[in-house]
Parts: sequence; C-alpha cells; structure tokens
Amino acid sequence: MRRRSTALAVPAALLLAVAATACAPTEESATDTSSSDASASATGDPSTCVTDDMLTTAGELTVGTDSPAYSPWFKGNDPTNGKGYESAVAYEVASRLGFSADQVTWTVVPFNTSYAPGAKDFDFDINQISITAKRAKVVDFSDGYYSAAQAVIALKGSAAADATSLDDLKSLNLGAQTGTTSLTAITDVIEPDSDPSVFQTTNAAVQALKNGQVDAILADLPTAFYISAVQLGNDGTIVGQFQPDTGEQEQFGMLFEKGNPLVTCVDEALAAMTEDGTLAAIEKKWLSDTVSVPELS
Repeated sequence: MRRRSTALAVPAALLLAVAATACAPTEESATDTSSSDASASATGDPSTCVTDDMLTTAGELTVGTDSPAYSPWFKGNDPTNGKGYESAVAYEVASRLGFSADQVTWTVVPFNTSYAPGAKDFDFDINQISITAKRAKVVDFSDGYYSAAQAVIALKGSAAADATSLDDLKSLNLGAQTGTTSLTAITDVIEPDSDPSVFQTTNAAVQALKNGQVDAILADLPTAFYISAVQLGNDGTIVGQFQPDTGEQEQFGMLFEKGNPLVTCVDEALAAMTEDGTLAAIEKKWLSDTVSVPELS
C-alpha cells in the first residue's frame, strides 16, 4: 500500500542543550555501502517509491540526529526548523519522497550508537556520519550527500598555528572526539609522537584547547569554521585542511537499518537533487567556503 498522504504526527521541537558535538565517524575508506537488496521503484520517481511497510511509522518519515544538533549542520540547535545544511537536506529529501514538512518527525540518536548493529527506531539518521566499509557491515548508507575534509584547529600564536605540513604536527599533543574520522586521521595519517587526547564531545575538545591541555584539535572542515569563529572567536584559527590518506574522498551518508529498502528511494531523491543543482545550492547556502583554507600534506 502506498504511503498515506495525510499527516499522522506533527514533529515536536527537540529540547536540546546548547553545545557542539563531533562530526565524521571512524575508521575506513568509503565504499559502495547502500543496501544491495533494496528494490528500486518502477518509475525511478522518488515520490512514488516509498510504501508504508518501509517506514518506522506509517505515513511519517522519522529522521534521527544527535543532541545537541551542531551548527552549521543545524541552526538554533533545532533540527525541525529546516535551517542548516543537514536539516535542509533532510527536508528536501523528504519532499522529494512525497512527505510534507509536518510528516517529518525528528528523534534523538546519540552519535556513537547510530551505527551499532540491530533494529533502529528511525528511518534514517543524518549526523555527519562517514560512509565506511566497517560500518556498512551492520548498517546501510545512502549515497554520499557531502564530501568531507579534515581540519586542524589551534589557538592563534601557538606552535600548532604555525604548522604548514602534517609533519609539523607530529610532535604536538592533538585531540579529537571519540568515534570520529578526525581521531582516526590523527592516528593513521598524522601519526603523532604521542597518543592523541580523546574526548567524549567536540565541546570537551574545544575546552581542552582553550585550557592548553592540547595543542590542536581536529574536526571536519565546516565544523572547524564554527569552532574557530564562534567557540574560539578571535583566539582561534584553522591551521589547514587535508583528506585522509585512503585513496577515496570521504563522504557523509544517511544511515539506515541494515536491509532497509528505503535506501533506494533516498538515493533516487539525492540523485535528482544532484542533477538539478539543488544539493549544490543547499551546500552553498549553509556551508562555509573552503577555498581560503590551506592544504596540509
């Protein structure tokens, strides 16, 4: 049976604490990770693809993200307002699938549990989750909706701020949130002389940087813009950016329960958004220009 056209629930605003959380998850290179047994719609039209039996709740699209919801991916700490890159992408995908805004319900999914194996209480999770082969063994991913780079953030005037290469960072005390590709990039790409400092949240990493407990921290590039401009203000600087040395462009994907046929429908929506320029326009509107950030190699 086709998804009902009437709304069954109105999304309630999430009561989120004002704080920042980390971004890209860990470990391995991007691969083709979407569900292999998902059935494509007969027409290729995403608005005719979804059926009620694909959904957590019939007639609704249930979308997960972490709490707090971090700028520039979300604005005002409120995923329901359609502002910020990931909120805007989620609502555009929902629209392409035939859901109105009041048929989208948000639920809190802690970042480090989103990619755990097993049943999910959401249709997809959107939370700067990198597509990796390891994760794809237990969950499914959509096609990528954002190509990510790692960035190094430091305090102005510090030794880290003067780094011009990854080698310049080896002797420094570096930090990142647990369970992120930023942490993996420290250990596998930079390979510092000492073990990195590991934090439960990006907020904790930022505070450690302010306190002088670490010389620099790593995050994905858009998050680094927010950290340096808002959380560190005049004291912060983005030292540079780099791609993890995997031979593949790191990408964020929407995450699904393993075997969920909804993956194919979302991929159709993303393909249409890419083809008509909508995805690029959303990125231009909500994410900072990265051209001025130097490359570290």
